[in-house]
This record gives sequence, C-alpha cells and structure tokens, in this order.
Amino acid sequence: MTITALYAGLLAPILVFLSVRVIGQRRSARVAIGHGEDKALLRRMRVHANFIEYVPMALILLALAENLKTTPLLLHVMGLALLVGRVLHAYGVSQDHENLNLRVTGMALTFTAIMLGAIYCLAASFGVPIRL
Repeated sequence: MTITALYAGLLAPILVFLSVRVIGQRRSARVAIGHGEDKALLRRMRVHANFIEYVPMALILLALAENLKTTPLLLHVMGLALLVGRVLHAYGVSQDHENLNLRVTGMALTFTAIMLGAIYCLAASFGVPIRL
C-alpha cells in the first residue's frame, strides 16, 4: 500500500505540528486541562481535533481502496484532496480572523476524499467496477 503510505507519511508531520502548537499555547496560557477560557488555545485545540476527527477515516478508506486495487489515479486524487483539504482547513481556522473560504474549501476537499473512498469501497463490495 505504497500510495496510502505516501499520504499517511505526508499527513503525520502536520499532526505533529498541530500538536506542538497546542502544547506551546498550553504552556503560554498555563492551562493543563481544557482551554481555560484562552481563545487562542481553544482555536488551536479545535484545529488539532478536527484533523484527528477526519484524517483516520480518510486514510482507512484510502487504504481499503488501494487494497481493492483501485487505479493509482483515483488514489492520488483522494490523497491529494485530503492533504490539500487538511492544510487549507488548518491554516484557515488557525487565523485570528478566520478565513472562511479556506475553511470551507478545506472541508469540501476532505469530504471529497472521504466520499470517493466510500463510493469506491461500496462499489467494490458489490462487484461494480470503477475505473478512472
């Protein structure tokens, strides 16, 4: 599963970066649990949590689609949509004056990756070939 491994490898450093940002703000605000009414910490926590909420399912679907022998083109479309979507969303939401366009585009790309994976996995489960 080299294509899934590629995108998991590209997404992992983003997770670490988002985690380190939360830790840094926790230290700065001196908040061990929760967000302590610190708006910057809450925003960083939500960016991190949103990443965690969507990336695992998308990677599972990507891995399943790869295992089901989908075309490399479709796998890369899914992987790139996920990667770009997560970066746009994280950047857009991380801003003090949130960029709603980046947030929405990021979520749309993330949902695209998840739905492509779901459709392919369901089609393959029922023996319906999908080729790009």
